[in-house]
Amino acid sequence: VQLQASGGGLVQAGGSLRLSCAASGDTFNNRNMAWFRRVPGERRSFVAAISRSGQNTYYADSVEGRFTISRDDAKNTVYLQMNSAQPEDTAVYFCATDRTGRTYSPPTRLTLSSTYQYWGQGTLVTVSS
Repeated sequence: VQLQASGGGLVQAGGSLRLSCAASGDTFNNRNMAWFRRVPGERRSFVAAISRSGQNTYYADSVEGRFTISRDDAKNTVYLQMNSAQPEDTAVYFCATDRTGRTYSPPTRLTLSSTYQYWGQGTLVTVSS
């Protein structure tokens, strides 16, 4: 599976940006998907995840209510809509998918980077104050 993230760029605080992650190489609609981000000098952190059915979504506390993850299986693409962006959202954003698309117990395992085996190359988001 190959993942191609795009949509990053410069946005002013309070603005919006939509990231996309296009998957190729294997069946998309059987996989769980997620977004993580990394600030230089820090560890990669969870942002949002969506189950393979699209019925369940999970968010980091820092983005809850501002970001929305969604998927379009017909386009093999997962999105991250970023609203009310803040300077602390500045990071490289990575999309990820798992190998099996299984249903995890507890489902919050979808928030762990160890759940995912395939990663995109990252797209830089810069939020200016």
